[in-house]
Amino acid sequence: MSTLLTQPMDRRGFLRISGLAGGGLVLGTCLSFTDEAEAAAPVLKGAGGGATLNAFVRIGSDGVVYIAAHTPECGQGVKTSMPMLVAEELEVDWRQVSVELVPLDAAYGAQFAGGSTTTPRCYTPLRQVGATARHMLIAAAAQRWSVPASECRAENARVLHPGSGRSLGYGELAADAAKLPVPDAKTITLKAPKDFKVIGRRITGVDNPAIVTGQPLFGIDQKLPGMLYAVFEKCPVFGGKVLQANLDTVKSLPGVKDAFVIEGTSNLTGLMPGVAIVADSTWAAFSARRQLKVTWDEGPHANDSWTGFLAKASELGPQPGKQSLRKDGDAPARLAAASRKVEAVYTYPFISHANLEPQNCTAWFKDGVMELWAPSQRPAGGPDLINEVFGLAKDKIKVNITRMGGGFGRRLSSDFMIEAAAIAMRVPAPVKLTWSREDDLRHDHYRPGGVHFLKGAVDESGAIAAWQNHFVTFGNRGRPGSGGSLSADEFPARFLPHYQAEMTVIDTGIPMGPWRAPGSCVFSWVIQSFIDELAAAGGRDPVELRLALLGDKAVVSTPGERPNAYDAGRMRGVVKLVAEKSGWGKPLPKGRGRGIAFHFSHRGYFANVAEVTVSKEGVLKVDRVVVVGDVGSQIINPSGADNQVEGSIMDALSAAYQELDLEKGRIVQSNFHEYPLLRITDAPKVETHFLLTDHQPTGIGEPALPPLTPAVCNAVYAACGKRIRTLPISKNDLRWS
Repeated sequence: MSTLLTQPMDRRGFLRISGLAGGGLVLGTCLSFTDEAEAAAPVLKGAGGGATLNAFVRIGSDGVVYIAAHTPECGQGVKTSMPMLVAEELEVDWRQVSVELVPLDAAYGAQFAGGSTTTPRCYTPLRQVGATARHMLIAAAAQRWSVPASECRAENARVLHPGSGRSLGYGELAADAAKLPVPDAKTITLKAPKDFKVIGRRITGVDNPAIVTGQPLFGIDQKLPGMLYAVFEKCPVFGGKVLQANLDTVKSLPGVKDAFVIEGTSNLTGLMPGVAIVADSTWAAFSARRQLKVTWDEGPHANDSWTGFLAKASELGPQPGKQSLRKDGDAPARLAAASRKVEAVYTYPFISHANLEPQNCTAWFKDGVMELWAPSQRPAGGPDLINEVFGLAKDKIKVNITRMGGGFGRRLSSDFMIEAAAIAMRVPAPVKLTWSREDDLRHDHYRPGGVHFLKGAVDESGAIAAWQNHFVTFGNRGRPGSGGSLSADEFPARFLPHYQAEMTVIDTGIPMGPWRAPGSCVFSWVIQSFIDELAAAGGRDPVELRLALLGDKAVVSTPGERPNAYDAGRMRGVVKLVAEKSGWGKPLPKGRGRGIAFHFSHRGYFANVAEVTVSKEGVLKVDRVVVVGDVGSQIINPSGADNQVEGSIMDALSAAYQELDLEKGRIVQSNFHEYPLLRITDAPKVETHFLLTDHQPTGIGEPALPPLTPAVCNAVYAACGKRIRTLPISKNDLRWS
């Protein structure tokens, strides 16, 4: 069976129940996670060792194996794939596993979901957890039978002694195994991939039955006895403060329990000033909010606009950049001397994460302890902010992690958590804060817009001879927003002898945060689209030019403490395979076209080919997308991997039609009628292929997304000769004759 707990269990409860499970086995581990692809081996400590336990495995006397899911689940599938790693090495059938969601606890190591890091961080440590438990169970059986452990083996949650034909179930052995010393993980041999029985299987998500039957899983589903409900009104201009509000009128409205001003801070991604309304239902709180009247001090950004930002960028673009990122060779001289060159300006807007579940958090401040129930990608961020703003000690803050209705980077921020905490400090009951859809769009932490001023030249053979990019980005206090900083190593840097990149930051008051595949999600569109422009200028096939640009290089590194290695061989592999699988080169009629793009991000190498139709009236339809990815030697759950790739394609295509406008310091769009999401009728057919290579497995949640938009735009050019240099796509006239 594969079941789950719909309510979070605290660590003490986890251990307490394990002790009541009829003599079960609890295996604890302190995992040392690193940012490197090779995760550090865990340091395992037994219950008798006196260390704080971080229980990943519990075996009941009935033989049910409980595996902890410690990483936040926002749709990327880790609540299933990470326990699969443990189950594989433990030698249990997946039907015998129950997955348990656990709360924030330092003993679990890093508990966050972002950057497609979960798989590379956890692949080896979690397998070692399962292998160590298997080793202990085998040792317990051997001890009972008075035979060498080497004569025994584990299979299907049983330990077998082939020589005598005896066998014992894990439930029968759990109590004895728990008394044994935990072996050093370095002495445990992991299974060979050829022997995998769980890893590599298509396994449905453990939450799927609850999701399709509407059971409570998400933050917005939380209910506690005596709970109250809150909304929080912030200034429509970012950073604005409350001058006065009609609090007495609001307090007199039906169902309203209280209304008060929260002074807030100057942190654009933290606790902003606003007015809280607390009521006996969400409906009462939302209804009262419509009667709220606030006079705001709108601050210094009340006249900011996207039009003004673009005008400033247009002024700065032709000038030298404020920051030199990279200068190889002499790109300006090569450009000046070139007979065939291309100049282009690529522009993209701010966009929102648009989570289907708006931000929310339940908080209960009782007896000096703040307990939170939060759909957070970085649950530790809430205690960090609460400690910083209110001085509450972190050991007085408990976070229960709930499933998220979409993350995409938005829930790496913790503003909704500290807002709920600030309200809970004024309310003698648990309180659930719920944002409206309008809150979510108008107070997001946005993917920053950007403008790239590009120049490129090709030589007589059509090869790229020089590349120059002045990137005008947006930020706060002189620093680019999250995902708005171009790396000096970003492709095609290191692959061209004459390459120059500069950057200039325009200061804004707009809060910004990571959006799925930060930076890469837009840089890929700019870079891979401009490569296509240069291919056309040089009369080269787009696939052939890309392979020539990658050349015969192997791993291209950058000197420094953390070199950003780029494996050109792996990228060549996915480019060649996607061309083959897509039928690249086969003729298509006018109005239909194929486009290719590739990108390396979050340790993944991906190439996409999009096939589109553009009607003479300029209507674009993406018919088919072929994706090839290289994320290492093993796909843990092919079902989840396919879902991630398909979701990336849909998310990227949706974003290619989205934009946020800024007028008088305010976001103009308010809801999905002004900020459309992709409809199912517009979804293309997606074909996914993985190229397995001899590298440590890495994540899939983000790297498939960046190549989609340039592949589509390049396909549009192939179909009708129209070049898309401005996003959203809807701003371009694609009519042709």
